[in-house]
Amino acid sequence: MNAVAHLGTDTHPTAPAQEEDVLVRVSGLSKHFGTGGGLFTAAAAPVRAVEDVSLTVNRGEVVGVVGESGSGKSTLGRLVLRLLDPTAGRVIFEDEDITDLRGAALRGFRRRFQMIFQDPLASLNPRMTVGDALIEPMQLHFKLSRKEAAARAVELLEQVGLSASDMRRYPRSFSGGQGQRVAIARALASEPKFIVADEPVSALDVSIQAEVVTLLQRLQKDLGLAMLFISHDLSVVEVIADRVVVLYLGRVMEVAPTEALYRTPAHPYTAALLEAVPGTSRSGEPLKGEIPSPSNPPSGCVFRTRCPFALDACAADVPALRDVGPGHQKACIRDDLDL
Repeated sequence: MNAVAHLGTDTHPTAPAQEEDVLVRVSGLSKHFGTGGGLFTAAAAPVRAVEDVSLTVNRGEVVGVVGESGSGKSTLGRLVLRLLDPTAGRVIFEDEDITDLRGAALRGFRRRFQMIFQDPLASLNPRMTVGDALIEPMQLHFKLSRKEAAARAVELLEQVGLSASDMRRYPRSFSGGQGQRVAIARALASEPKFIVADEPVSALDVSIQAEVVTLLQRLQKDLGLAMLFISHDLSVVEVIADRVVVLYLGRVMEVAPTEALYRTPAHPYTAALLEAVPGTSRSGEPLKGEIPSPSNPPSGCVFRTRCPFALDACAADVPALRDVGPGHQKACIRDDLDL
């Protein structure tokens, strides 16, 4: 059983958010890679990493994003934070369109949203002490003196379960779990309102995963953070997320409040993912086959080539997301399935 299973689940809110509660709004977001050819080569078919994704993240809400490797989860997270430029679509943060911002204008928003990476070394300079890594963004964003920033850095380290003595250490001297705590502290240094956590516990030992998930839960609640929590581990997402977005081949298959999605999945792909969760009591169809190439996705419903319930009609048109319950949507034409 997964290390976080014993944490249990909180009662997740299911009421629809009011318009003023929306912090991040993504509309029709797409990202295609490799669209151009060379001097002597024809243009290759683009890799459609993310295709026409729309979602919202409310203030203080955790939205989980799940799906297999190759489903576009990490690309989506980077698009939302404007670490990648979208091919199409818009990203709205606090009612401001940041899609086309560049340079200083975009840097002005960086304080308000941050990312926690799977590998903490990806976000920490190995040549800087932990103290310097925390002090730098606080001096940049808040114009603090070094003494003031250092005092705040100690507070951050203690907030994530480390100590003042860790200020003088370098990232390579930390264990995986400790390194991720440092990365979390650095993400919090700019006092963001929104965090994208991209597989933040998947590289950690199973014994450490629950500790980091518990830490993220506490910080999220104490600080009122909004979070996009990306993971292939559905048992982790069940613990931390209020709502869940299910991605397959860059497209949204299902969106639902966490409890509803895990209790009554409406899309065959979601049901298959849940079937694979260790310790599950579900008896649905297990997922078979390999995810198709994102440069040559199936017509119509992209999941149809692996779906045990596919009809000829599934190849005709891309199914739109439609309501199947309170806050619950699916992109599937079948309403006659008992999943």
